[in-house]
Amino acid sequence: MKILSAKQIYQADQATILNKPISSTDLMEYAATNCFHWIEKYLNNENQKIHIFCGIGNNGGDGLVIARKLIQSNHQVKTYIVNFSEKRSKDFAINYERLIQINHQPIELNFVNQFPIIESHEIIIDAIFGVGLTRSPKGFVKEIIQNINESESKIISIDFPSGLFSELSVTDKDSVIKSTQTLTFQNPKLAFLLPENQSFCESWHILDIGLNVNFIETLKTKHSIININQIKSIYNPRLKFSHKGTYGHSLIIGGSFGKIGAVVLASKAALKIGSGLVSAYIPKCGYQIVQTANPEVMVEVDDEKYLQYFNYKTIPNVIGIGVGLGTHLKTHTGFANFLKSNKNPLVIDADALNILAKHDELLSLMPKNTVLTPHPKEFERLIGKWKNDYDKLDKLLEFSIKYNCIIVLKGAYTAIAYEDQIYFNTTGNPALATAGSGDV
Repeated sequence: MKILSAKQIYQADQATILNKPISSTDLMEYAATNCFHWIEKYLNNENQKIHIFCGIGNNGGDGLVIARKLIQSNHQVKTYIVNFSEKRSKDFAINYERLIQINHQPIELNFVNQFPIIESHEIIIDAIFGVGLTRSPKGFVKEIIQNINESESKIISIDFPSGLFSELSVTDKDSVIKSTQTLTFQNPKLAFLLPENQSFCESWHILDIGLNVNFIETLKTKHSIININQIKSIYNPRLKFSHKGTYGHSLIIGGSFGKIGAVVLASKAALKIGSGLVSAYIPKCGYQIVQTANPEVMVEVDDEKYLQYFNYKTIPNVIGIGVGLGTHLKTHTGFANFLKSNKNPLVIDADALNILAKHDELLSLMPKNTVLTPHPKEFERLIGKWKNDYDKLDKLLEFSIKYNCIIVLKGAYTAIAYEDQIYFNTTGNPALATAGSGDV
């Protein structure tokens, strides 16, 4: 699924209005009605008081539609207009009048001392600013956002947490809504996937609002989220008459004194995902450990406590190298010689990445489409510090293109850089934040 920029979202809106055809007011009604249905399920028949804060643009218009729908469903609703400008959008004005027509008068907020008292068990709906914001809220609007955050209530943001930027780093963290749930429209937003924004977007959900899918497919983007359909398209089911030789021979190179467990985990994982044969090339001190822990794995050995010769006899289809490898000086030399002679596809991890970081001249020796699997600190050692998470993604793509490699930057949303694209894997979870997960 493509991740669209704020400009592309606007273009998709306009293409939908022109080609469906549908009015912008009706499109707003449809989008906000979908939000209303989600909120109804979230409330689970509990009659909590709901405070809806609306800006005076189209995001505020969505909030007004939601307010009308909730009132018509007999919910307790208070609606507030955050008057950050005198200019109100056309669709906001239309839905403001519709709210008046059902005898619900929104409360106008022009000063922070007008902020209502909100109990912690009540619900706040944030519809102040949308995805197109490029400047931090100031003055009384910032103070209203701070009061919302301090209320200890559950906060549901519509499309985008107010004050957050879609393609820029936040410069004033006190001016951004800390959303409990964000109901975003049609496509995911890049800001939701970045660690620096985690306090502003605890959980997010994509709502289909009927935008023109054919038009969206024509848009060129740098970022995508991997979904189940993409996975299914590359999945190869096993043939009835296949055997272990059908599914390749993986070689795991790594381990050092005290770090043999990494090889145990990685070689077991290689078997688990379906490699027909797995061999491990390790120091002699790990021989008995690997043979005992993983009897299915074949073992070759190097020096006593660390690797230096890299003179394995196995003929693999692919090599994973670096887990538990250590950074002994002789291992550095052996790894460099290995890269000079190796022709096999490579997955490079852990200490092999740390050696590359110290000897960047070796990067040019990697075979085309080598896969590097750093965690953020290992990636920082490779490319240096970044200004923010947006800069980090730019550097990730630049590195991938420069060295013709695939980088799997591990995280809650693992970022996979390949050619001119970054693909996000959304299956990460806090349970993976423990030793050994990376090896597996």
